[in-house]
Amino acid sequence: MDKFDQQIIALLRADARLAVSQIAREVNLSRSAVSERIRQLEQSGIIQGYHACVVEPAGSAVKAYLELFYQGGRCENYVERMRAFVEVRRCSGISGETDMLVYIEAPSMARLSEVRGAIENFPGMQKVKTHMLVKDWLM
Repeated sequence: MDKFDQQIIALLRADARLAVSQIAREVNLSRSAVSERIRQLEQSGIIQGYHACVVEPAGSAVKAYLELFYQGGRCENYVERMRAFVEVRRCSGISGETDMLVYIEAPSMARLSEVRGAIENFPGMQKVKTHMLVKDWLM
């Protein structure tokens, strides 16, 4: 990746819907050169997709991270169980004492509690620690 690729990625991070012609003007390359660079970044896996960054209205979602501690089994087995909950947005296998970190966005505290309770009842689950999100910054 050279400076042009880095500039293109920075522009796409700021606005994934930016037109190729606008990107070309910003980085001083032709439209065809920018299109080819984007295609190569996608094929190499550096750009893995384009996403809408949706900001929920204030107070509408309860967000939390759950630390999961379980005995036996593999992360993949628990990830499959997590897919049953639309509120689970991300599962991460991490190093250290914690076996998995789960990010949840629920419409209410009651629903968060229901999802947490169901996860606590998974076979082999030893402990679930909840960390409520107080403030979030998008990067």
